[in-house]
Amino acid sequence: MSAVALLDYASVLIFALTGALVASRAQLDIVGFAFIASLTAVGGGTMRDIMLDRHPIFWMGDPTYILIAVSAAVLIFFTAHLVESRYRWLLWLDSFALAVAVPAGVSAALMMAQPLPIVVLMGVATGCLGGLMRDVVIGEVPLVLRKGELYVSAAFAGSLTAAILDRMGFETIIVLGGCGVVTWALRAGSLTFGWSIPVYKTRPPHQ
Repeated sequence: MSAVALLDYASVLIFALTGALVASRAQLDIVGFAFIASLTAVGGGTMRDIMLDRHPIFWMGDPTYILIAVSAAVLIFFTAHLVESRYRWLLWLDSFALAVAVPAGVSAALMMAQPLPIVVLMGVATGCLGGLMRDVVIGEVPLVLRKGELYVSAAFAGSLTAAILDRMGFETIIVLGGCGVVTWALRAGSLTFGWSIPVYKTRPPHQ
C-alpha cells in the first residue's frame, strides 16, 4: 500500500469523525450524519485528484473510503451525546486530520513529480477543502477562515517544509513526517496558546 493510500485512509477516518461531530451539533438525522461525514472525509482528496488529473479519484477506485466515513458517522450518531464538549473534540480531531491530510496531498503531488508550488498547493487543498465544504454546507463560518487562527497557514507551512525537505534529498518518511509535525505543531499552538497571524483592520480615511 502506497504512502498516499495510508495517509488517505487515516485522514478519511479522522475527518469523517469531525464531520459527524458537526452534524451532531446541527442535530441532523443519521443520513445527514453520513452525508456530512463523507463530504468532509473525501472533499479535499477529491479536489486534489481532480486538479492533479489522477484517475480514478481515490474513493471511486476504492469504495472502502466511503464505508469508513459512513461507519464513523454511525458511531458518532450513537455516541456523540456521551461527549461533554463536542466542539473541543471537533477542534482537536480536526487538527490531527489536518496533520495527516496535508502530507497526503503533498505525497500525491511528489509522486507525480510536480513542481514546488503545486506540491505546496496540493497539500493545502487536501488539508483544507473538506472542512471548508463541511462548514459551508452546515451554514457555519468555515473553521479554516476563522479570524486570526492558524489553519490554512499551518497547512501552507507544513507543505512548504515537505517541498523543501524533498528538494534537499531527504527520504520520503522524513519529508512527510516533517510536513505532519510542522502542520500539527502550528495548529495545536493556535488552539493551546492562541498563536495567530495579524488580521486586516480598517482605518478611517485621512481627512
